[in-house]
Formats: sequence, structure tokens, C-alpha cells
Amino acid sequence: MTEKTPFRPKLWTNRSIDETIEIYSDWANSYDSDIAKRGYYTPVRIAEAMMPYRDSLEGPFLDFGCGTGVSGSALTAVGFVPLHGTDITKEMLKQAESKDIYDKLWLSEPGQSPAKPGDYSLIVAAGVISVGAAPPETISMCLDALAPGGMMALSFNDPTLEDGSFDAILLDEVASDRVEVLFREHGPPLKDLY
Repeated sequence: MTEKTPFRPKLWTNRSIDETIEIYSDWANSYDSDIAKRGYYTPVRIAEAMMPYRDSLEGPFLDFGCGTGVSGSALTAVGFVPLHGTDITKEMLKQAESKDIYDKLWLSEPGQSPAKPGDYSLIVAAGVISVGAAPPETISMCLDALAPGGMMALSFNDPTLEDGSFDAILLDEVASDRVEVLFREHGPPLKDLY
């Protein structure tokens, strides 16, 4: 059996913001079909992990780095509505808009807070805060935008875990008693990766 490789050799490597935007802009039209073929199920896993907390959270909810809306589809399927979405790539947002699952969508600026403090009781970042995408400090930036008692759900792929700087930020936030980890599970992001 041959080992599968990531979608693209440059996907999970450090690069500039402009390169990241270019990769996802070029990929927008085939993104959904490409990841479906590979069995990308991180968004579903996140949505299922958040289901027990649904009734204790008040919308709207934010899909940070929403891309084409794959994560938003998983979230709305389990009742996280109304849902807002933001992304740094116009072409990905165009695809998300066509799905008609978001009450509000906007193009965000890299490095800028996704919202004002207290705007959201839940921010989901599925596959977004990682090597080759949003940098580690984005974790703290998203936490700043949460409402008191709010929750954040995110995923780290293996290259991001190996990098260590993303987990270090999260562990620093835990050590400072700003957040607590309620659920953590390791598994491949793609059904056919391993």
C-alpha cells in the first residue's frame, strides 16, 4: 500500500500571506471536490465534538477562516445557527456564499481580529490556525473576540503539532487560566492520508 501525500506539496509549509491567498484563490473552484475525494472530515469531527455544548451557547457563531463553507455546512447540520463566516480569500468566500448557510460573510484582513471582544460565544477554526495558514498568535486573537464563557474549537494537523509553536500558545493560554481544554483528540484530517 502506498502512503498518500498531502493535497499539495506546499500546503502545510511556512509561506507568506500573499502565497497563502494565491494558493486558496486558485484552489477555490475545485476545493470541495478535492477534499471530498480525500475524505477530509475534520469539520464534522469538530461539529460533533461541539454538539454537547450547543444549548449552552448563544448565536451567532463564527466560522473563522470559513473557506468555501465546508466547516459551516458541518456546523449548521448540528444546529449552530445563525452562523457568520470570514476568510482572507475572496474566491473561497464566493463559494461559501453560494451555499446559503451563512447569515453574514466578510473578507477579513490577515492579522486582524475577526470580531470585537464579546461578539461570539463560539469561534470555530477548522484547519485554519496551522503551518501554512494563520499563525500561532491567531489563537489569542480569537480568544480575545469571545464572549465571557465562550468557546473556541480548532484543529491542528500533524505538521502544526510538530512545529510546536501553535501548541505552545495554546498551553500558555491554559497555564494563564484564560482557557481550559475540554476536549482533545488526535486523528488524521484525511481518511486516506495514512
